[in-house]
Amino acid sequence: MKRHALSTRMWHWVNLVCVVVLFMSGLTISNAHRLLYWGDWGFSRSQAWLEVPRFPDWMTIPGYYDLALARDWHILTAWPFALGLLFMWAAMLLNRHFRRDIATARSEWRWPAIREDILRHLKLDFDHGGGKYNFLQKLAYGLVLGVFLPMMVFTGLAISPGIEPVLGWMVDLLGGRQSARSLHFIFAFALFGFFLVHLALVLLSGPVKQVGAMITGGRSDEA
Repeated sequence: MKRHALSTRMWHWVNLVCVVVLFMSGLTISNAHRLLYWGDWGFSRSQAWLEVPRFPDWMTIPGYYDLALARDWHILTAWPFALGLLFMWAAMLLNRHFRRDIATARSEWRWPAIREDILRHLKLDFDHGGGKYNFLQKLAYGLVLGVFLPMMVFTGLAISPGIEPVLGWMVDLLGGRQSARSLHFIFAFALFGFFLVHLALVLLSGPVKQVGAMITGGRSDEA
């Protein structure tokens, strides 16, 4: 059997491209107004809870300041990103990948078990645990798939122009349009942090084997 199902591999690489494009085009959009607020509105520095630094052109899409073009890239890529996440959740539920490999058991939440998992990671032992993933991996993937990525979709919808007449309840639930914008920024950088940690762990655990398994599927008996 394959370690990674075809649906997982397809989504992984498509989602990687989407996240990179969304993040880099989002930095251009952020450069247009670098103040973040809570509530329904805000416009001055005195009302902002954070002033975001200006991101250099080499980090942005396009590689120069063009707000209209950055928005086009952002909106165009948001569709495969959102639909891909919906596809991944449907696949995970149908093939029981979520229940079998990602959902945590009550026993895994006991402090001795968590402490042991942390110590194993500090020793660069990533292949422990009874299933495909250990507890910290399950926790990270569960947060990304169940919180970070869906919240990027929901907050993105909430700050889209003209969305209030259709999804005004979502805007209110998130605390207002400016709160949704702040949350969009926070979850974007939470994803960026996950990406850096994920990349570091792939490099530490054998990049050739890990990347190869995500391309070909690998074998279920591979560590």
